[in-house]
Amino acid sequence: MADPSTYRPRPGEIPTDPGVYRFRDEQGRVIYVGKAKSLRQRLNSYFQDVGHLHPRTHQMVTTATSVEWTVVNTEVEALALEYSWIKEYDPRFNVKYRDDKSYPWLAVTVGEDIPRVLVMRGAQRKGVRYFGPYGHAWAIRDTVDTLLRVFPMRSCSAGVFKRAQAAGRPCLLGDIGKCSAPCVGRVTPDEHRDIVDDFLSFMGGQTAGFERGIEERMRDAAASQEYELAAKYRDDLMAMRRVLEKQSVVLGDGTDADVLGFVVDPLEVAVQIFNVRGGRIRGQRGWVADRGDDAGLPELVESAIMTLYADVAPAAIPREVLVPALPSDHQAVTELLEERRGGKVTVRVPQRGDKRALLDTVAQNAKQALGRHKLKRSGDLTSRSRALEEIQLALDLPAPPLRIECFDVSNLQGTEIVASMVVFEDGLPRKSEYRRFTVRHEGQSDVAAMHEVITRRFTHHLKAVERQEGTEPGIDPETGKPRRFAYAPSLVVVDGGPPQVEAARQAMEALGVRDVALCGLAKRLEEVWLPQDEDPVILPRTSEGLYLLQRVRDEAHRFAITHHRQRRSKSMVESLLDPVPGLGETRRRALMRHFGSLKKLRAASVEEITDVPGIGLATAQSIVAALHEGEPPAPAVNMATGEILED
Repeated sequence: MADPSTYRPRPGEIPTDPGVYRFRDEQGRVIYVGKAKSLRQRLNSYFQDVGHLHPRTHQMVTTATSVEWTVVNTEVEALALEYSWIKEYDPRFNVKYRDDKSYPWLAVTVGEDIPRVLVMRGAQRKGVRYFGPYGHAWAIRDTVDTLLRVFPMRSCSAGVFKRAQAAGRPCLLGDIGKCSAPCVGRVTPDEHRDIVDDFLSFMGGQTAGFERGIEERMRDAAASQEYELAAKYRDDLMAMRRVLEKQSVVLGDGTDADVLGFVVDPLEVAVQIFNVRGGRIRGQRGWVADRGDDAGLPELVESAIMTLYADVAPAAIPREVLVPALPSDHQAVTELLEERRGGKVTVRVPQRGDKRALLDTVAQNAKQALGRHKLKRSGDLTSRSRALEEIQLALDLPAPPLRIECFDVSNLQGTEIVASMVVFEDGLPRKSEYRRFTVRHEGQSDVAAMHEVITRRFTHHLKAVERQEGTEPGIDPETGKPRRFAYAPSLVVVDGGPPQVEAARQAMEALGVRDVALCGLAKRLEEVWLPQDEDPVILPRTSEGLYLLQRVRDEAHRFAITHHRQRRSKSMVESLLDPVPGLGETRRRALMRHFGSLKKLRAASVEEITDVPGIGLATAQSIVAALHEGEPPAPAVNMATGEILED
């Protein structure tokens, strides 16, 4: 581990100009690339007291043994150079977005004399017009197969095209009307180019004119009693509409935009991109990447934009990019995109309306993608085995912790204090073993609450394993099933740092429980704390062991929060409905079962409340009055201008 002071540049040596810098390790490999408006100000921040640095930044500067920089003229140049160096050196401490698969594109080889439509993957090439990306190649083939009857352009390979030319006979697609057969001269290259241009216009979102044109030709053919031709136009129109139906309209103003949704956790970031052209979703793609540094959302957005548009054709950059947060160097990113597109580009955060709703939808897709990624990762037997082995080595356990129990405390300013216990066996959740606790300790001390919960859990355990005559330890003689809390965990994890760990240790020692390992996971820096140790255990950010501990901790937090919300909602209902005569505990429970939450109950009408068994009209009116007592009246609004009218 290197000392950053050994390679810190001399005072005044670092220029104040914009530029890009690289940290290298002892083998000379580039491990981090960054850019700065002022190189001196940014680099000096790395050489402060290392104890004040973020853990990932601390690890980077202590891994590095040298730093170098390159001065550029503008922030835009710095942005472009930074991205090119990240691609070239693949530094381990930078966020690197990589597709979880190679997404297919619908491509048209407009640079050829006789253009061809096909499915393409990988890096984009010059002389090719791209649409997408699509989630599956079959979706492209289905779209193309449908549209070829309307736009009969070439879709065959070069070999098939040359054989047809040599034979003087078109392939099957030419015979069935899905190719205009330029190979045998049925159409000239210029006529075929016109068909291709129409196809490109349709795929680019200019659909209304084609629909109207085909519909007019269909009506003219029918009026002229050319019914077979009219039927062909009818089928073409239906084919065109089938394609459009699969591309739902999300923005009624016909906007061309890319919408980026992000979900970030301490170790990974998930990104989803919806490509909207002409107001319709034309493509979707996504990434899940490891977070190599402590970059915030603006830096992650900037990195994603550079990854997305660095190597694409100018036509693939839309007029508008919608993001949840502006890039850290918003002006430089916008200028670079405009330079590459050759036109105006707006990068902005939508605040309301359809665009905001679409951004929320894309973010929800990113959340689901991250969940699927984590589920796939946790479902891998090899990964789970490696995680348990890494935890064993890191915590110096005698064996892998096959049963892990995690405890979390939840409260709101000392009210309705609850705790959760979740159980993972062999790296997977065992939900039938989850338990909830209502904490009896009064006050806002999470430490005291943790001591109480650990005490209660192991008190139950010690009672459950007492031997009874004729039965096995921990087995209920009446049912033959294991008693609750009968099994001891291999490892107890508490959500928190040294205070929570110490409280749990004291509780376990007071009960004589000394054969169960204990640790705490502090959320802010993802540090693993052991009892009575001054320094935490730092697991690598890519560690499967840290990932498993995080998942256990997050599940305990979710379970505790759910319990706390249920109790808080119940207590609020009880307090609000106390003045209602004749409304006892049974009817209150019936109300909560029917509506599910206080919010829904408050929004219900008198008629909806009377649908609950046992609630009459008079009682329902009293409930509505009690729930809305003391609420200020809604302000009057001028419906023409939207202005709020004062009293």
